[in-house]
Formats: sequence, C-alpha cells, structure tokens
Amino acid sequence: MLKTTRIPLLIALLAGLAGPVGAAQPQAQPAARPNAAAPPQAAAPAAQHAPATTQAAESERLLRAQVLLDRAHFSPGEIDGAYGSNMRQALAGFQKARGLDPTGKLDDATWNALNTDPTPTLLTYTLADTDVAGPFQRVPDDMMEKAKLPTLGYATPAEGLGEKFHASPALLEKLNPGKDLGRAGEQIVVPNVIGTPALTPAARVVVSKEARILQLQDAGGTVLAQYPVSSGSDHDPLPIGNWKIEGVHRNPTYHYNPKLFWDAKPGDKKTTVAAGPNNPVGVVWIDLTKPHYGIHGTPVPASVGKSESHGCIRLTNWSASEVAGLVQAGTEVVLQD
Repeated sequence: MLKTTRIPLLIALLAGLAGPVGAAQPQAQPAARPNAAAPPQAAAPAAQHAPATTQAAESERLLRAQVLLDRAHFSPGEIDGAYGSNMRQALAGFQKARGLDPTGKLDDATWNALNTDPTPTLLTYTLADTDVAGPFQRVPDDMMEKAKLPTLGYATPAEGLGEKFHASPALLEKLNPGKDLGRAGEQIVVPNVIGTPALTPAARVVVSKEARILQLQDAGGTVLAQYPVSSGSDHDPLPIGNWKIEGVHRNPTYHYNPKLFWDAKPGDKKTTVAAGPNNPVGVVWIDLTKPHYGIHGTPVPASVGKSESHGCIRLTNWSASEVAGLVQAGTEVVLQD
C-alpha cells in the first residue's frame, strides 16, 4: 500500500549521503513547498567544512530534485541523493526543455521550475508479500554459471525494491534504519516516483554517445523524455547512424554466443540464460535493424551512464521498460556522437 507522507528533512538519516558542499554542488536554497520542514540555518562563514546538518539539507534538496526529475521524465538514473554525472545531464536536459540555461546545475530558476510539481518527495509504502517472496539468490558473474539458474531474479529484497522505486538499495536502507526490508507488512519510506504523467508514443529515439543519454522525441523534435545510458566502448563502438526498431521483447531469455564478445572467457560455449531482472539484458530487449544490437535493461543500474557496453544501448531496467512502452516496430533510432 502506498500513501503520501509528511517527511522531515531526515537530517540524521541523510547526513552520511552528502559529500562536502563545494563549487560543483548546487547552491540554491529550496523554495517553500507543501509538506516540507524549514531548512536548517546555513553554516557560519568561518567554518572550514560544512557541518553535518548542512550536508544533510543539501542531500535532502538533491534527493527531492532527483525525484522531481524522474517524475518529469528526465531520469537521473538510480536515485541516490547525490550530485553526479547522470543528474547533471538530467538537469541539463530538463533546463533545455524548459527554456532555461542548460548548465546542469540546480540553480534557483531550475529549482523553481521543478517545484511546480508539489508532490511530496517520499511515500510511505507497506511491503507486500510479493516484495519479499523471492526466491532470492546471488547471481554469479560467470556466464556459464548464470545459464545453470532456472531464473535470474533479485539477489535481495532491497534490490527489487530499489528497482521498483528507482532508488539505490543503499538509499532505501539509509532512509529506513532498523526496518526489515524482507518482512511483509513493514512500513518503509521510498522515493515518490509513482503515478507520473503518462507520455505519448515517441516518433524518434536519439542516443548521444558523448552525453550518454537517450531521448524520446515527438515528430517535431520536442523531447518527451530523457534517460542516462551506457553505449559502446573502444572495442565495441556504438554503431553511429540511422536505424529502426524491429521489435520489442519483454522478459527476454539471453542467447549467449562467445564468438561475438572479445572478452569471452576461454572455454565458454553458446548457451541460453533464463529471463529475469538480473538477466544480462535485464527485463527488456528492443531489437534494432543493426544485427546483434539493441536497447535493453541491465542487472546493475548503478553502472548506467558510468560504464561501457558491448556496443548496445543499456538503460536501467525501469527506464528500458518505460521506453519499450513508447516505441514500436518501425520507430526511427538515431545513434550519434
């Protein structure tokens, strides 16, 4: 069960999430909003390091901005309450779409534009039987060992909850000290990413290698949504050019052919890996007209936008699932530098 809840600044809980507040961090103070406590007083100018309360207030502000970006369909990737490269690109995309200077920083104008959505940052959620039923099992790294498993499910309840609420398991545990994330009926707080406005189907998918983002656009080029991606490497570069989507496959099995991978282990053989969120391509495979290439999910959401791929376009599972519902066979795909 979900319900909105009035959550304080979570000073003690979030203090450990925020790093030192420096030039790279957004400096704007949050605007007043419903269901929000007043921000703590600023640190004295003479302080060499930001006190824990100021760091926690900064982290709370970043957490709210990440939730609102996610709700606006400019995904910061895995919500973690920290300012990183994925959030910078999400802010820049949101700013450009709103006619603001695309600095990638959380300035006053951007904060005010985000806060037109008055939704509370967090929800109270009661763990359901399905959240904790499992089976939970650690998934081995070795592909041959993966192929022995009957399903590629979650390793822990926290991993599944993280994907459900677009958050890092570490953030969920930080927000819920002393809570048992594996017990049905436990009430926890989670990022409020439920009930976001629906999007219209996309006319075009555009992937930028340099920016590490995927955008969904309408026929006129207006950006409908943006997501961080991992896309290619020196060994397996992104196939720059214009392609089309051939089909969308949810909960796919994975057909592993070591001949297609330069880093395959000696002795690896062709095999099939069962479906599941920890399948190598996650919960969705969107096939492209370029043979052996696709847009897909990943079992490691924290790596998206921060790692390389074998040439395909890799998103978090929740983003891949959303994209899959907004494209179809024949949708144009532009892969660019």
